[in-house]
Amino acid sequence: MSTAVKGSIMIQGQELTITNPDKLLWPEMGITKLMYLEKLGELAPYLIKHCKDRYLTTIRYPDGIHGKSFYQKNYPQPKPEFVKLAPLGTIAYVHLESLPVLLWLGNLACLEFHASFDRISEPERPTEWIIDLDPSIEEEPRIMEAASLVGKLLLSLGIRSIPKTSGATGVQIIVPLLQDLTFDELRQIGQFVGEYMSRSHPQLFTIERMKKDRGNMIYFDYLQHYRGKTISASYTPRARKAASVSTPLAWEEVERDVKPGDYHLLNIMQRLRSKGDLIDSVPAQNLRPILQFIGH
Repeated sequence: MSTAVKGSIMIQGQELTITNPDKLLWPEMGITKLMYLEKLGELAPYLIKHCKDRYLTTIRYPDGIHGKSFYQKNYPQPKPEFVKLAPLGTIAYVHLESLPVLLWLGNLACLEFHASFDRISEPERPTEWIIDLDPSIEEEPRIMEAASLVGKLLLSLGIRSIPKTSGATGVQIIVPLLQDLTFDELRQIGQFVGEYMSRSHPQLFTIERMKKDRGNMIYFDYLQHYRGKTISASYTPRARKAASVSTPLAWEEVERDVKPGDYHLLNIMQRLRSKGDLIDSVPAQNLRPILQFIGH
Protein backbone atom coordinates (compact mmCIF):
# COMPACT_ATOMS: atom_id res chain seq x y z
CA MET A 1 0.00 0.00 0.00
CA SER A 2 2.65 2.53 1.00
CA THR A 3 6.40 2.80 1.37
CA ALA A 4 8.31 5.30 3.49
CA VAL A 5 11.03 7.35 1.77
CA LYS A 6 12.86 10.09 3.76
CA GLY A 7 9.82 11.32 5.63
CA SER A 8 7.59 10.74 2.64
CA ILE A 9 5.14 7.99 1.82
CA MET A 10 3.87 6.69 -1.49
CA ILE A 11 0.10 6.30 -1.55
CA GLN A 12 -1.61 5.06 -4.69
CA GLY A 13 1.28 6.35 -6.78
CA GLN A 14 1.39 9.78 -5.12
CA GLU A 15 4.22 10.95 -2.89
CA LEU A 16 3.19 12.67 0.34
CA THR A 17 5.50 14.39 2.79
CA ILE A 18 4.66 13.77 6.44
CA THR A 19 5.60 16.57 8.83
CA ASN A 20 5.81 16.42 12.63
CA PRO A 21 4.64 12.78 12.86
CA ASP A 22 5.08 12.68 16.65
CA LYS A 23 3.00 15.80 17.36
CA LEU A 24 0.16 15.03 19.75
CA LEU A 25 -3.14 16.03 18.18
CA TRP A 26 -5.47 14.48 20.79
CA PRO A 27 -3.29 14.48 23.93
CA GLU A 28 -5.85 12.86 26.24
CA MET A 29 -6.11 9.89 23.87
CA GLY A 30 -2.39 9.80 23.06
CA ILE A 31 -3.07 10.21 19.33
CA THR A 32 -0.13 11.60 17.38
CA LYS A 33 -0.29 12.86 13.82
CA LEU A 34 1.18 9.60 12.52
CA MET A 35 -1.47 7.61 14.39
CA TYR A 36 -4.12 9.96 13.05
CA LEU A 37 -2.98 9.41 9.48
CA GLU A 38 -3.08 5.64 10.04
CA LYS A 39 -6.64 5.91 11.37
CA LEU A 40 -7.66 8.17 8.48
CA GLY A 41 -6.30 5.58 6.07
CA GLU A 42 -8.56 2.95 7.64
CA LEU A 43 -11.59 5.27 7.68
CA ALA A 44 -10.97 6.45 4.12
CA PRO A 45 -13.53 4.25 2.27
CA TYR A 46 -16.30 5.49 4.57
CA LEU A 47 -15.29 9.12 5.06
CA ILE A 48 -14.53 9.67 1.39
CA LYS A 49 -17.87 8.14 0.40
CA HIS A 50 -19.69 10.79 2.46
CA CYS A 51 -17.51 13.70 1.30
CA LYS A 52 -17.11 12.88 -2.38
CA ASP A 53 -19.09 15.12 -4.75
CA ARG A 54 -19.55 17.64 -1.90
CA TYR A 55 -18.08 21.05 -1.18
CA LEU A 56 -15.70 20.41 1.70
CA THR A 57 -14.94 22.65 4.66
CA THR A 58 -12.25 21.45 7.05
CA ILE A 59 -11.26 22.69 10.49
CA ARG A 60 -7.50 22.75 11.03
CA TYR A 61 -5.72 22.44 14.37
CA PRO A 62 -2.00 22.82 13.62
CA ASP A 63 -1.07 22.40 17.31
CA GLY A 64 -3.66 19.81 18.24
CA ILE A 65 -7.16 20.13 19.64
CA HIS A 66 -6.17 22.51 22.44
CA GLY A 67 -4.40 24.94 20.11
CA LYS A 68 -5.78 27.59 17.79
CA SER A 69 -8.01 26.42 14.97
CA PHE A 70 -9.41 27.84 11.76
CA TYR A 71 -11.94 26.91 9.09
CA GLN A 72 -10.58 26.19 5.63
CA LYS A 73 -12.90 26.50 2.65
CA ASN A 74 -10.44 27.58 -0.05
CA TYR A 75 -7.87 24.91 -0.84
CA PRO A 76 -4.63 25.03 1.17
CA GLN A 77 -1.52 26.13 -0.71
CA PRO A 78 0.79 24.82 -2.04
CA LYS A 79 -1.46 22.22 -3.62
CA PRO A 80 -0.17 18.97 -5.13
CA GLU A 81 -1.22 18.27 -8.71
CA PHE A 82 -3.31 15.27 -7.69
CA VAL A 83 -5.66 17.45 -5.61
CA LYS A 84 -8.73 18.33 -7.68
CA LEU A 85 -10.76 21.45 -6.94
CA ALA A 86 -14.47 22.23 -6.92
CA PRO A 87 -15.01 25.94 -7.64
CA LEU A 88 -18.15 27.63 -6.34
CA GLY A 89 -18.45 31.38 -6.56
CA THR A 90 -15.22 32.91 -5.28
CA ILE A 91 -14.14 29.76 -3.41
CA ALA A 92 -12.17 26.82 -4.78
CA TYR A 93 -12.96 23.88 -2.50
CA VAL A 94 -10.91 20.72 -2.25
CA HIS A 95 -12.74 17.78 -3.80
CA LEU A 96 -12.10 14.92 -1.38
CA GLU A 97 -12.23 11.95 -3.73
CA SER A 98 -9.16 9.82 -2.98
CA LEU A 99 -6.94 8.50 -0.21
CA PRO A 100 -3.94 10.69 -1.17
CA VAL A 101 -6.12 13.81 -0.89
CA LEU A 102 -7.45 12.70 2.50
CA LEU A 103 -3.98 12.04 3.89
CA TRP A 104 -2.66 15.32 2.47
CA LEU A 105 -5.39 17.11 4.40
CA GLY A 106 -4.68 15.00 7.48
CA ASN A 107 -1.02 15.98 7.39
CA LEU A 108 -2.15 19.62 7.39
CA ALA A 109 -3.95 18.86 10.69
CA CYS A 110 -7.43 18.99 9.19
CA LEU A 111 -9.13 17.23 12.09
CA GLU A 112 -12.75 17.78 11.08
CA PHE A 113 -14.44 17.30 7.71
CA HIS A 114 -17.72 19.10 7.07
CA ALA A 115 -19.51 18.31 3.81
CA SER A 116 -22.09 20.39 1.97
CA PHE A 117 -25.67 19.18 1.66
CA ASP A 118 -25.66 20.04 -2.03
CA ARG A 119 -23.71 17.88 -4.41
CA ILE A 120 -21.23 19.23 -6.94
CA SER A 121 -22.87 17.22 -9.71
CA GLU A 122 -26.52 17.94 -8.75
CA PRO A 123 -26.86 21.01 -6.52
CA GLU A 124 -30.64 21.43 -6.74
CA ARG A 125 -32.02 18.08 -5.54
CA PRO A 126 -30.37 16.54 -2.48
CA THR A 127 -29.81 12.82 -1.98
CA GLU A 128 -30.72 12.94 1.70
CA TRP A 129 -32.75 14.98 4.16
CA ILE A 130 -31.13 15.75 7.49
CA ILE A 131 -32.64 17.03 10.72
CA ASP A 132 -30.11 18.45 13.17
CA LEU A 133 -30.96 18.12 16.87
CA ASP A 134 -28.77 20.68 18.60
CA PRO A 135 -28.64 20.84 22.42
CA SER A 136 -28.56 24.22 24.13
CA ILE A 137 -26.37 22.87 26.94
CA GLU A 138 -23.00 21.13 26.66
CA GLU A 139 -24.04 17.90 28.37
CA GLU A 140 -27.60 17.06 27.34
CA PRO A 141 -28.83 13.82 28.95
CA ARG A 142 -32.06 13.90 26.88
CA ILE A 143 -30.49 13.98 23.41
CA MET A 144 -31.07 10.30 22.64
CA GLU A 145 -34.62 10.50 24.00
CA ALA A 146 -35.21 13.42 21.64
CA ALA A 147 -33.74 11.54 18.69
CA SER A 148 -35.91 8.52 19.47
CA LEU A 149 -39.08 10.63 19.52
CA VAL A 150 -38.27 12.16 16.14
CA GLY A 151 -37.41 8.78 14.65
CA LYS A 152 -40.71 7.31 15.84
CA LEU A 153 -42.68 10.22 14.40
CA LEU A 154 -40.93 9.84 11.03
CA LEU A 155 -41.65 6.11 11.06
CA SER A 156 -45.33 6.84 11.77
CA LEU A 157 -45.28 8.91 8.56
CA GLY A 158 -43.76 5.98 6.68
CA ILE A 159 -40.25 7.48 6.67
CA ARG A 160 -37.25 5.29 7.54
CA SER A 161 -34.19 7.08 8.88
CA ILE A 162 -30.77 6.64 10.48
CA PRO A 163 -29.63 8.56 13.57
CA LYS A 164 -26.02 9.79 13.65
CA THR A 165 -24.01 11.34 16.43
CA SER A 166 -22.48 14.64 15.45
CA GLY A 167 -19.39 13.51 17.35
CA ALA A 168 -19.86 16.57 19.56
CA THR A 169 -23.10 17.10 21.52
CA GLY A 170 -25.88 16.72 18.98
CA VAL A 171 -27.58 14.06 16.91
CA GLN A 172 -28.54 14.23 13.26
CA ILE A 173 -31.30 12.16 11.69
CA ILE A 174 -30.63 11.16 8.09
CA VAL A 175 -33.27 10.18 5.55
CA PRO A 176 -31.75 8.87 2.28
CA LEU A 177 -33.78 10.27 -0.61
CA LEU A 178 -34.76 9.67 -4.15
CA GLN A 179 -33.44 12.74 -5.98
CA ASP A 180 -36.86 14.27 -6.39
CA LEU A 181 -37.54 17.11 -3.93
CA THR A 182 -35.81 20.47 -3.74
CA PHE A 183 -34.25 21.97 -0.62
CA ASP A 184 -37.20 24.34 -0.32
CA GLU A 185 -39.70 21.49 -0.45
CA LEU A 186 -37.77 19.59 2.22
CA ARG A 187 -37.77 22.70 4.39
CA GLN A 188 -41.55 22.67 4.27
CA ILE A 189 -41.57 19.09 5.55
CA GLY A 190 -38.96 20.01 8.17
CA GLN A 191 -41.02 22.93 9.40
CA PHE A 192 -44.11 20.70 9.64
CA VAL A 193 -42.27 18.05 11.67
CA GLY A 194 -40.40 20.60 13.80
CA GLU A 195 -43.54 22.50 14.72
CA TYR A 196 -45.31 19.25 15.59
CA MET A 197 -42.46 18.10 17.84
CA SER A 198 -42.19 21.46 19.62
CA ARG A 199 -45.96 21.51 20.24
CA SER A 200 -46.08 17.87 21.37
CA HIS A 201 -43.01 18.12 23.63
CA PRO A 202 -42.70 21.82 24.56
CA GLN A 203 -40.27 21.12 27.42
CA LEU A 204 -37.90 19.23 25.13
CA PHE A 205 -37.91 20.75 21.63
CA THR A 206 -37.81 24.27 20.28
CA ILE A 207 -37.67 25.71 16.77
CA GLU A 208 -36.51 29.07 18.17
CA ARG A 209 -33.67 30.28 15.94
CA MET A 210 -32.12 32.63 18.51
CA LYS A 211 -29.89 30.63 20.84
CA LYS A 212 -30.44 33.03 23.72
CA ASP A 213 -34.18 32.31 23.58
CA ARG A 214 -33.96 28.50 23.64
CA GLY A 215 -33.42 28.04 27.36
CA ASN A 216 -32.27 24.47 27.97
CA MET A 217 -34.31 22.98 25.13
CA ILE A 218 -33.06 21.02 22.14
CA TYR A 219 -33.16 22.98 18.90
CA PHE A 220 -34.97 21.13 16.12
CA ASP A 221 -32.98 22.62 13.26
CA TYR A 222 -34.67 22.07 9.91
CA LEU A 223 -33.16 25.23 8.39
CA GLN A 224 -29.56 23.99 8.31
CA HIS A 225 -30.36 21.53 5.54
CA TYR A 226 -29.92 23.84 2.58
CA ARG A 227 -27.64 24.67 -0.32
CA GLY A 228 -24.35 26.21 0.75
CA LYS A 229 -24.57 24.87 4.30
CA THR A 230 -22.56 22.00 5.75
CA ILE A 231 -22.75 19.28 8.36
CA SER A 232 -20.18 17.10 10.09
CA ALA A 233 -19.64 14.31 7.59
CA SER A 234 -20.38 10.75 8.64
CA TYR A 235 -17.16 9.29 10.10
CA THR A 236 -15.37 12.59 10.49
CA PRO A 237 -13.26 12.83 13.64
CA ARG A 238 -14.07 15.72 15.97
CA ALA A 239 -11.69 17.96 17.89
CA ARG A 240 -12.91 16.70 21.26
CA LYS A 241 -10.91 15.18 24.11
CA ALA A 242 -12.38 11.74 23.39
CA ALA A 243 -11.33 11.91 19.70
CA SER A 244 -14.98 11.14 18.99
CA VAL A 245 -16.15 10.26 15.49
CA SER A 246 -19.48 11.23 13.94
CA THR A 247 -21.12 7.82 13.87
CA PRO A 248 -24.32 6.45 12.35
CA LEU A 249 -26.29 4.41 14.88
CA ALA A 250 -28.92 1.70 15.02
CA TRP A 251 -32.17 2.80 16.63
CA GLU A 252 -31.66 0.14 19.32
CA GLU A 253 -28.46 1.96 20.33
CA VAL A 254 -30.41 5.21 20.65
CA GLU A 255 -32.83 3.42 22.97
CA ARG A 256 -29.84 2.30 25.06
CA ASP A 257 -28.85 5.97 25.44
CA VAL A 258 -25.37 5.67 23.94
CA LYS A 259 -23.05 8.67 24.25
CA PRO A 260 -21.37 10.48 21.32
CA GLY A 261 -17.97 9.91 22.94
CA ASP A 262 -18.49 6.13 22.92
CA TYR A 263 -17.31 6.01 19.31
CA HIS A 264 -13.84 7.40 18.67
CA LEU A 265 -10.74 7.05 16.52
CA LEU A 266 -9.41 4.13 18.55
CA ASN A 267 -12.50 1.91 18.25
CA ILE A 268 -14.48 3.07 15.21
CA MET A 269 -12.90 0.56 12.83
CA GLN A 270 -13.82 -2.36 15.04
CA ARG A 271 -17.40 -1.14 14.85
CA LEU A 272 -17.30 -0.70 11.08
CA ARG A 273 -15.84 -4.16 10.56
CA SER A 274 -18.70 -5.71 12.51
CA LYS A 275 -21.63 -3.48 11.46
CA GLY A 276 -20.58 -1.79 8.22
CA ASP A 277 -21.93 1.62 7.28
CA LEU A 278 -25.42 1.71 8.76
CA ILE A 279 -26.45 4.45 6.33
CA ASP A 280 -26.46 1.77 3.66
CA SER A 281 -29.16 -0.10 5.59
CA VAL A 282 -31.94 2.31 4.60
CA PRO A 283 -33.02 2.61 0.95
CA ALA A 284 -33.76 5.95 -0.70
CA GLN A 285 -37.13 7.24 0.49
CA ASN A 286 -39.86 9.02 -1.49
CA LEU A 287 -41.12 12.00 0.53
CA ARG A 288 -43.37 13.53 -2.13
CA PRO A 289 -46.48 11.90 -0.57
CA ILE A 290 -45.59 13.63 2.73
CA LEU A 291 -45.29 16.96 0.95
CA GLN A 292 -48.71 16.42 -0.62
CA PHE A 293 -50.14 15.32 2.75
CA ILE A 294 -49.17 18.57 4.44
CA GLY A 295 -50.74 20.53 1.62
CA HIS A 296 -47.84 21.82 -0.48
